[in-house]
Amino acid sequence: MGTRIITIDGPAGAGKTTVSHLLSQKLGCVYVDTGALYRGVAFEIQQQKVEWENDAVLENFLKTLDLYFVMENQAFVLMSSGKNISPFIRTSDIALLASACSGKPQVRAALLDIQRHIARTTDAVFEGRDMGTVVFPEAACKFFLVADLSVRAKRRYDEMPDEAKDIHQVQQEMALRDNNDIHRETAPLKPAADAIEIDASFMTADQVVEKMLGIIEKAGKTQ
Repeated sequence: MGTRIITIDGPAGAGKTTVSHLLSQKLGCVYVDTGALYRGVAFEIQQQKVEWENDAVLENFLKTLDLYFVMENQAFVLMSSGKNISPFIRTSDIALLASACSGKPQVRAALLDIQRHIARTTDAVFEGRDMGTVVFPEAACKFFLVADLSVRAKRRYDEMPDEAKDIHQVQQEMALRDNNDIHRETAPLKPAADAIEIDASFMTADQVVEKMLGIIEKAGKTQ
C-alpha cells in the first residue's frame, strides 16, 4: 500500500470522531468517518422504507444505492445520489438501524470498495469498527479507542440538542448498540491483534491525540 493509512476503531461514544479529526489535522491527511457510510445506508433504508432484513430486497436496494464522499475543509461530506445527507444521519434511530444493518455481509461488501478506493489515492485516518481487522489489515498504525459506558453515554448526551433527551435512555441505547456490534457474525467489533488500545475514559481528546502521535512517530522510526 503506497499511502499511509491509520485506523481508529472502537465502540460508540469513545471519542473516535473527535480524535480522528484532530489526528488527521496534525498529520496533514484526510479524515474518513466510515460510520457515516453505514448511517447513509440506514438513512436511505428509512427514507425508502426498505425491508432490509429480506436478503433479496436488500440486494436490489444496494444495487441502486449511490453513496460517495466529496471533500470539504479536509474532511469528506457524504452524498447520496447527488444530495448531501450528512446533516440527517446523526439521530439515535439512524444509529441503531445502522448498527443492525451493518451486520449484513451484503452491506459491508457494498461499502468496502468506497473505503479502499479512498485509501489507494490519499493518506488517511479511517474511523470505524472494523477498519483494522477487516478493511485495512495492513494499516501502518492501528488504534482501538475505548471508554467506560457511563462516560461514553454522558458524552453522547451532552452532544444531543434535544431538550427532552434522557441520559438513561442514551446509555441503554448505547449498551444495545455495543451488544449488536460485538456479537454480529460479520466483522464484529474487536481490536485487531496488533492494535494499540487506548482507554480515553479520563483523557481529553488532545491527550489521546498526543499519545497516538508519539506511537506513530515511534513506529515510523522502526520501519
